[in-house]
Parts: sequence; structure tokens; C-alpha cells
Amino acid sequence: MLSSPVLRCIAASVRMLFSCSSHLSPNPNPSLHRTMKAATEASRTPHLSLFSNPMVPNSNSSSQAFPQSITLSKCFSVTLSPVVVSEDSEVQSRDSLVVVSFYKFADFPDHADLRKPLKALCEELRVSGGIILAPEGINGSICGTRESVERVLEFIQTDDRLKGLRQIESPVSPEEEAIHHGHSNSSPLAAGEDAPFRWDHVRVKLKKEIVSLGMPTVSPTKRVGKYVSPRDWNALISDPDVVVIDVRNDYETRIGRFKGAVDPYTTAFREFPSWVEDQFQLAEPDGQHSQVEANDSNGSPKKQAEVQGEKMPPRVAMYCTGGIRCEKASSFLLSKGFKEVYHLEGGILKYLEEVPETESLWEGECFVFDKRVSVDHGLAQGTFKLCYGCKKPVSDADMEAPEWEYGVSCPYCYSSKSNEEKERARARQRQFETWGIIGGPDKGRRPTVKKDDSERCENQLSNSV
Repeated sequence: MLSSPVLRCIAASVRMLFSCSSHLSPNPNPSLHRTMKAATEASRTPHLSLFSNPMVPNSNSSSQAFPQSITLSKCFSVTLSPVVVSEDSEVQSRDSLVVVSFYKFADFPDHADLRKPLKALCEELRVSGGIILAPEGINGSICGTRESVERVLEFIQTDDRLKGLRQIESPVSPEEEAIHHGHSNSSPLAAGEDAPFRWDHVRVKLKKEIVSLGMPTVSPTKRVGKYVSPRDWNALISDPDVVVIDVRNDYETRIGRFKGAVDPYTTAFREFPSWVEDQFQLAEPDGQHSQVEANDSNGSPKKQAEVQGEKMPPRVAMYCTGGIRCEKASSFLLSKGFKEVYHLEGGILKYLEEVPETESLWEGECFVFDKRVSVDHGLAQGTFKLCYGCKKPVSDADMEAPEWEYGVSCPYCYSSKSNEEKERARARQRQFETWGIIGGPDKGRRPTVKKDDSERCENQLSNSV
């Protein structure tokens, strides 16, 4: 029986062959695909004997030898020289993929100078994701091996103004790792150019703000609310005198939020200042309750929780996914005269990571802006999927609705899309199903095909147009 490190190496070799073969034909060898899947599963199961070989003894030693030859299918055979593999958990950890979201507000007027060297370093280290540079700082989410990601973060912080990045690390599932390396033929269509897990692909953008409030003059570097650690958050929001506000968008709050939090039902962070000015009007009589109404995707009225008491409450606590939006929102509230403003340090993600589920006041799942779609306590991947028509989360029940069409629409965007938009989405979906995954080294080019496959591929293309 082979040890798990040996199986992991075998699985890596199989994945390499599978990746190469997937670029030779839009329909990879099914038997090879099955073998790759089996090898990958076996590499994660220490006691599964995938390849039996009398040359490899079954022992409890920390190192074993590879077999001389492994036949993967009728078409492929891998010949390996005997290699001794040592079980080194630290090395394995360094080779595993991680996702790190980070940001830092700073006075950064020459931000454009960082773009080219940062992008070049990410491409050299095969780090993917999206990074935003603006006069107010940096904001990003990147994916790669731990060593590569650490090198990128160290490079960013060589600028003294960007030292002390606020970081949140998340695990990577095997499915996400497959997408990152370009080994999956089920990469979601139109999943978002800035989403992590797109191998050999990173975007470094220049913008006016690292998080778009529409008010570049509002700067957390000048004044900001009080940070509250996840461990102290429950006590704060349980105080009846504290108004808790969720500053995320309506499609995020729909799938989860903190118990008793006020939901502004904004569709974008830019709407938050207007909501505050409408919600907390001092001209209204004291003692009245304020209530905001909005329409859901079906046009039906929906009501948010009431804000009791004074129109400008003495204490406000805010939260968002990773902390960046509520940090800027706290600066905005202070500029409007609010006295005590608090925000959750590290956001919901840090809370779900550190606070046990038995003690948690969080209800539902947390939407994330990558291919995980949502996460639960312990940052485990959630149950929601993504509608690639509107890039909003959908549940299993949503996908049973008549408005659901994969890659085209869901119950939340169906009525807002014209027939022309739906037809364009269907055309993209047909193209994706014909030519395979989006991204990878052949992005934007027709796959290389063998002569005997050319006629079949031409027929596929004509049928999809």
C-alpha cells in the first residue's frame, strides 16, 4: 500500500497529463479523466490502495519508493525513477493553496507606480486574483501557494505606507484548487474576472477608491470608528442601546446576517450615504420610529427592522464581510456627527473563524466574492451556488424555480433582463459547453485539435451559432 505522500505525487503527475491532454481536444479521454479523479481522491485518503505493486512494501516508515511504471489508460503510461518521498508536513503546507484577502487605507497618491511591478511578481509566482490600487490605499484577494502569497504580501509591505495589512486567510477546497490549476472542465461561466482560482491570471486595477462609497474625501486614515474584536462583538451587539447596521448589499444580507441587525437593503455600497441621510433625519419629531421600505426582486414591499428611539442613536455598531466597508462607513458616520461608532474587526469572516458556532449570534451563511460563493462557521464552504447571469447567490430551492436557467437567469434577475440579454447569455453558455473552460494558457484562442477531430469541431461550432 502506498503512503499518502506517494499518492499525492502520483495524483499530481496524473493531473499534469490530464491538463496537457485537455488542450489537445475539447473532449479529453474519459478513462483518463476517471483515473485522474480516482488518483486525486486516493491522494486524500491515506488508507486507499489505488495502485498495488509488490515492489512497494507496506510499512509504517516515513519514506517509501515509487513504483517503476504506472499505466493510466490504454493511451498513457508514466515511467518514474525510484524516488524516496519523506513525509514532511511543513513542506506539504507550503505547497498547498491559500486565499488571502487584504486591505490597508493609506495616503497613497503615487499608487499607480506599484501596478506594473506588483502584477509582474504575481504572474511570475502564479498568484491569481484581483488587486485594487487607489490614492486611499490597497485592497485585494489573491490565491496561490503559501510561499508565493507570502512573497507578494511582503513585497507590498516594502512600502512603509502599506505595512500592517489587514489580512484574512481562507482554506481552499480540492474543487477550487482544480479550477486554480486549470484542471477542471466545469469552471463556471462568467464567474467574474476578479475572482480568485483563475490560474495564471491576476488583475491589478487603478481606481479612485479601494472600496466605492462615491466619496473619495471620506478617509479612514483621518478618523475611524472603534475596532471591536470578534470575541467582544456579542456583548456589544447584545446591548439594547446599540443600533447594529449591516453595510453590505441586499443580495448578501439575504442569505445571512447577525441577529437583530438593521438591513438598509442597498444594492451597492454607494447607496449607504443616502440611506443614512434619509434614515437619521433630525427634523422628525423625537420618539417616533423610523422604518425604511424597499421592493424585492418581485416588486413586493419588504420592511427592515425598526430603529428605535433617537434619530441619531448614541451608539452604532457596523459590520461587513471582511471589515473594509464598515471601516470606511464608520469614517463617514463620524463626519456626519455620530459620536460612538464601532465596527467588527476582520468582518464576518474573522468572526466565523474565531467564534464557536455554539456561541455565535450569526444566522445563515456569508456571501464571499469568489467561487466559494458562501461560507459557514469555521469558514467551511457553504451551500449556495452562483447565478452567472447576475453573480448573486442562489439556493437549491431557487434553482427549482421556473425563472432559473443555468448561466442565464435566476428568480432574482429574470424580470430585470431583456430577451436580448438572455439570448446573449445563452450564446455564451453554448460557446462554453463547446470549447470548455474559460481561462488557462489558451484563453481567447481556439483549442488545438487533431485533423480527425476538425470536422467534428466545425460541426459543433456551427450548431452553437
